[in-house]
Amino acid sequence: MSDTCDAVVIGAGIVGAATAAALASDGLRVTVVESSVVGGGATAAGMGHIVVMDDSEAQFALTRYSRDLWNAMQTPPQVEFERRGTLWVAADEEELAEVWRKAEFYAARGVRAEILDARALADAEPNLRPGLAGALLVPDDIVIYAPCAARWLIEQSSATLRAGAVKAIDANGVVLSDGTRMAAGVIVCAAGSWATALVPGLVIRPRKGHLAITERYPGFVRHQLVELGYLKSAHGSADESVAFNVQPRATGQLLIGSSRQFGADHSEVDAPLLARMLARAIEYMPRLAKLSVIRTWTGFRAATPDRLPIIGRSPERPNVYLATGHEGLGITTSLGTARLLADLIAGRQPAIDPAPYQPCPSRFKFA
Repeated sequence: MSDTCDAVVIGAGIVGAATAAALASDGLRVTVVESSVVGGGATAAGMGHIVVMDDSEAQFALTRYSRDLWNAMQTPPQVEFERRGTLWVAADEEELAEVWRKAEFYAARGVRAEILDARALADAEPNLRPGLAGALLVPDDIVIYAPCAARWLIEQSSATLRAGAVKAIDANGVVLSDGTRMAAGVIVCAAGSWATALVPGLVIRPRKGHLAITERYPGFVRHQLVELGYLKSAHGSADESVAFNVQPRATGQLLIGSSRQFGADHSEVDAPLLARMLARAIEYMPRLAKLSVIRTWTGFRAATPDRLPIIGRSPERPNVYLATGHEGLGITTSLGTARLLADLIAGRQPAIDPAPYQPCPSRFKFA
C-alpha cells in the first residue's frame, strides 16, 4: 500500500503545523503525519509565549522575524491571541543593569521596549512583591494558546492529516508503522525531541519542564512576567533549574513556570522540583500562595548544544529537511522556521540569513 504527495511533514506540533501551512501555500500537496494528537507534545506543554530574545544575534533574528509574522497574522478566537507584552523583572540593581543593556540592544534593532522603575513596575503589576528594582516592558510580545493554533494552521491550509507513526525515512519518502509507504520528494522532520529516532546523529537532548495552571483569577496578572534570572535557567547547563515565569491566560487563569531538567526520562511530575518552581513564583508574587492550582503537567523540549534550532536540509539526506531543536522557543519561532524552510525548499532568498540554523556538522563539533 502506498500514497503519494509532494511533501511529508513528520509531526503536527506547532512547528510542523506551521511548516505544512507554509508549504501548502506554495502549492505543494502536503501530508502531515502525527502519531498522537495535533498540537500535542511540547506544543501542549508550552506556555504559548511569543517573545523576542537576545541571547545571540541569530536567536534575535529568528525570534523577531517570527514574532513579526505572528503580529501580522489574523487568527480566530480559539487561538486566544493577546498582545500582553513581556515584563522582564529585575530583582536588584545588578539585574537592573541588564534591563538597560537589553533596552539598548532592542532600541538599536528597532524593537519597542520601555524601562520601568520600581514605582512604575508596581503600578503595572500590583501583585508583585515590593522592593523589586524595575523591569523592561516589551509591549509587542504575544500570548497564544498553541494547541489550538497548531490545529488552526493545519485546518486553514490544504494539508492532509494522516494518523500514524513514521518508522523510517528512505530516498523515496517515508514508511509508516503499519507498512504504508508515502512517496514524496520532500520530507520535513519536525518531531521535536523524537527526531533523533528518525535522523540518527542529531545532537539533541530532551529537556523536561513543568507547568501549573490555576483557577480563574481575572486581572491578577496583566503581562507575561519573567524574572531576568530566567535567562540563566533557560540557557544554563545545570541538570535542574527553576525560574519565575507567570502568564495570564484569556480564560482568567494563570500559567506558572518554569523548570528545566536534563536526564529525566519519564513524564511524571517531579514533586520536589514542582515545589521549588512554585516557591520561586511565590517569592516574586507572594499572593500566588492563596490561589488554587488545578492541574500540573510536564513536557520535553528539544535542546541543542548551541541553543539554536536545526532548520534546513540534512547534509546526509538531500530529500530530508529538519525543523527541530527549538527548546523553549518552538512556539515563538514556528512561523519563522516555516517560512525559512519554505524559502529554502523553493529556492527563494529567505528574509533572514539561514546559515546559523543549518544542520551542518561544524555547528556541533564541541558536542
